[in-house]
Amino acid sequence: MTKQHNINDVQEPIINAPPEVRQIIERVWQLEKSRLDKKSFSHINDDILAIVKEAVQ
Repeated sequence: MTKQHNINDVQEPIINAPPEVRQIIERVWQLEKSRLDKKSFSHINDDILAIVKEAVQ
């Protein structure tokens, strides 16, 4: 199995997710990336919960 095929397998649930779910995934990914860039290792659960609540409303 090629490396590209493995990447596609991992991304498949994201690509095929409804737009609302993709938006949550993108926002959480951006949040985590920002936190890693700042080397912030505090709890992220409250931030993720806020993102999900906002998307559900």
